[in-house]
Amino acid sequence: MADQYAHSGDDKRPTEIPAIRWEEPPEGPVLVLLDQTRLPAEEVELVCTDASALVEAIRSLAVRGAPLLGIAGAYGVALAASRGFDVDEAASALASARPTAVNLAVGVRRAQSAHEAALAKGGDVRQAAAAALAAARQLHREDAEASGRMAEHGLALLDELLPGGGHRVLTHCNTGSLVSGGEGTAFAVALAAHRTGRLRRLWVDETRPLLQGARLTAYEAARSGMAYTLLTDNAAGSLFAAGEVDAVLIGADRITADGSVANKVGSYPLAVLARYHHVPFIVVAPVTTVDLDTADGASIEVEQRPGHEVTEVTAPQVPALGTEAGGGIPVAPLGTQAYNPAFDVTPAELVTAIVTEEGVVSPVTAEALAEVCARSHRATTG
Repeated sequence: MADQYAHSGDDKRPTEIPAIRWEEPPEGPVLVLLDQTRLPAEEVELVCTDASALVEAIRSLAVRGAPLLGIAGAYGVALAASRGFDVDEAASALASARPTAVNLAVGVRRAQSAHEAALAKGGDVRQAAAAALAAARQLHREDAEASGRMAEHGLALLDELLPGGGHRVLTHCNTGSLVSGGEGTAFAVALAAHRTGRLRRLWVDETRPLLQGARLTAYEAARSGMAYTLLTDNAAGSLFAAGEVDAVLIGADRITADGSVANKVGSYPLAVLARYHHVPFIVVAPVTTVDLDTADGASIEVEQRPGHEVTEVTAPQVPALGTEAGGGIPVAPLGTQAYNPAFDVTPAELVTAIVTEEGVVSPVTAEALAEVCARSHRATTG
């Protein structure tokens, strides 16, 4: 078990390399991504010159995380427009690359709408491409700002629920700067607690199916000097039983109109544990993750990942047992069927609060979610 104690000194961002950026070299615009499948062993960037390359990066989880997928989708539309590809075709491919994460489709639609509006006003293809890029950049800025506001609201909620500081927070999957234009969602709240001396311990679930807690959250926590401990997902129950968890902080890939929360698989069991042990279960997500068009959790399409992610262990940078780097080492008999959903759904009644950039929703009701979305809409259109 990895056990890291906080260290003094100035906090650094979890990575000096941005998770996503737009560049315009002489040969044409490109979208540059930090390849998250290679972390924590090495920081390698991918260069996408068209939407199809970005779709593959999204499906392989080289770029991931609900807010960042929205940003990537918007930039992907701008990339197609700038390089003269069919924008509608690119938008369709991007929006369907990961079905559960609603932010992806939101970002795609935003840039696509800006492109269409520019053409409708009589603009040429260059002006329409510039409009799509401007929409993507605006979404990127808004997400960074939203991250900061979520951290403030989330820290205030923690202090209200757990007066006195010394928070011991359990988190699941990865929700830091690797998934955001800013410092993240749930992780940003924990980071704010750390910076103000109120975080005693960050418990990090390893998080199946691709160990994104072990590989990415532990990486970000270590780079930020946070006191953290890594645990297997199925060890969380013993922590609750021992009274070692004060709050659970997770992100979300989709929040439905009734307040159901789709997040990385393993979140729902944590909510059940939290309820039994009277521990706050807090979801931190931008308003763009709230999908009022999806009525409830049963209506969410849950992405199914390949079975080999369960039946094999993959060590991309370390060849072992004669395998090539990037190959899988079998841990189950040949032909074993695997159930490997990427997400599960937590009903609203198990969620203590949803923290957004527009404030905290608690108790979680359809009416309260609709109001926070309306408030956000007024703020962006007013």
